[in-house]
Amino acid sequence: MKWEGNRESDNVEDRRGGGGGGGFGFGGRSIGLGTVAIALIASWLLGINPLTVLSMLSGGDPVPQVQEMPAQRPPANDQMAKFVSTVLADTEDTWTALFRESGASYVKPKLVLFSGRTPTACGTGLTASGPFYCPGDQKVYIDLGFYRLMQQRFGVSGEFAQAYVIAHEVGHHVQNLMGISAQVQDAQQRMSEKQANALSVRLELQADCFAGVWAYHANRARSILEAGDVEAALNAATAIGDDALQRQAQGQVVPDSFTHGTSAQRVRWFKRGIESGDIKACNTFEARQL
Repeated sequence: MKWEGNRESDNVEDRRGGGGGGGFGFGGRSIGLGTVAIALIASWLLGINPLTVLSMLSGGDPVPQVQEMPAQRPPANDQMAKFVSTVLADTEDTWTALFRESGASYVKPKLVLFSGRTPTACGTGLTASGPFYCPGDQKVYIDLGFYRLMQQRFGVSGEFAQAYVIAHEVGHHVQNLMGISAQVQDAQQRMSEKQANALSVRLELQADCFAGVWAYHANRARSILEAGDVEAALNAATAIGDDALQRQAQGQVVPDSFTHGTSAQRVRWFKRGIESGDIKACNTFEARQL
């Protein structure tokens, strides 16, 4: 992926180094990376808040709240921070232009780099949550150690695959600005768990498609793609499909518990976005077949 030398976003907060060390403290006990990985998979598979899983694994003690660290910029010599700042800037440029074309204004999200845990408007964010978007404060949160987990546990590597992760979360921000997220949340409150999960799948697949829309326009404007980049992103989408994760973790697949979509569905909708570049092509909610 060609990104070096491109504009970096000013909307990055670096909260790393504020504590946590090599584990997470729960009532005097420490949770290591192995337990964090279990909680991460459980949260993906079951739709459970990873805080709940970690609390159970640590003996049921409540998770302590932490004070928010003062916002600061990443160090100038931090190559990975420069990468995510550049990807965020690229999403800003793309979505600003697309919103302008439709007569709207794009509100840029913040991207927060953290290590271990951090306070958010959606509760305490943990590494175990994986990258996530909080509509309450319009911020994307990521512990960059997630990229190591992608490579070690799922065999997924490559800068464009990493960029896809950020673009997917920014896709949730776009949904929030368009009012889609609120409509889904309101509808889910009147549904059964199975129906609510099915609606979550459509929301997630649309975010995948929006990530593809970003890639289409970013490549047209700035020629960011290199040979193998799209395949790397498709590998990432395949690795984190609900069916692939369930098969890896428990040896069987439970479709009613899906919240993000199958590997094939995630690949299909990302490809639809990157091949068309059209926001309207991402209407998963009216699609008869996902």
